[in-house]
Amino acid sequence: MSPASAPRPSSAPRPSSAQRPSSPPRTITSAERLRRLLALVPYVATRRVVGLAETASTFEVTERELIDDLNLLWCVELRSPEPYCPIDLSYEDGEVSISQTESIVRPLRLGADEASALLVALRMLAQTGGGDAVARLIAKIESAAGAAGAASAQVTVQQFDSPRARSVTTAMAAALNGGNRVHLRYYVPSRDEATERDVDPMRLLVVEGHTYLEGWCRRAEAVRLFRLDRVLSADVLDVAAEVPEEAEPVDVDAGLFRPSDSDILAELELAPPARWIAESYPCESVTELPDGRLRIALRTPDTAWVRRLALRLGEDARVTSPASLAEEVRTTAAAALAQYNDD
Repeated sequence: MSPASAPRPSSAPRPSSAQRPSSPPRTITSAERLRRLLALVPYVATRRVVGLAETASTFEVTERELIDDLNLLWCVELRSPEPYCPIDLSYEDGEVSISQTESIVRPLRLGADEASALLVALRMLAQTGGGDAVARLIAKIESAAGAAGAASAQVTVQQFDSPRARSVTTAMAAALNGGNRVHLRYYVPSRDEATERDVDPMRLLVVEGHTYLEGWCRRAEAVRLFRLDRVLSADVLDVAAEVPEEAEPVDVDAGLFRPSDSDILAELELAPPARWIAESYPCESVTELPDGRLRIALRTPDTAWVRRLALRLGEDARVTSPASLAEEVRTTAAAALAQYNDD
């Protein structure tokens, strides 16, 4: 079907004022939207026709956001069943239908490189005490991956390259297996400070290539994640771990950073070359400005890293709030420039 004869989504009735969100749409990254679009096509296509409201609820978006996605999908052209064949979709009378999606509706499958990478990551997880479940999963993927699985077995991941790291990992595993509390000396890079605290371990997990201990921190009285390569020492105490019932595991899929209402709200203006900041850091708000610039607001318990980020970005970023942070950036930048002048 040619684009001229395809049903245009724009002809569908606009949502009523009751359907429109009362607040501006939340900002999502392009990667998040791409994942949603890849899941949206098979979800609708395998059901032939689904309700607009039901689909929006399933994907946790507003109906307006869903319609924006459908308008984008309507512009997608596939090379199957014939070259430059647009996805055929429509949404009318509160229902969505999608067809001509043969090359995208099939379940996603791992490529050889993806299977190898997954197996390497699972073997890293197994080293932290993943148990029989991880071992069974590795065996299943190896069997399905065939040659790719065999090749990945030749990859050696050396996670712990020092006696201290090995002793820390051993202590963590012993504490988890025995249900004991641990005493940690932990390095906090943002403050360049070594802290001491008692922690009731909950689990070990691997996130973005780093191993973390998740536990109830008695110093913070909250669940915290501790990167093992930043643990200076770990002692297993002869005290039973007592994790409160209200302690909930961290949803690492949503990112490791958890802003708090008590954190400092910093605002920056970004030039076009620095727009990537809005997708790389969790922002409270993102506002489009003239000339392709952005204004972002983000929360942080420590503004030191924001100052370093602004200095690294140079003329592509400007801190506008709080005033004290903007002044710190100007003072630090002036001191750095003065070093060049002295030379």
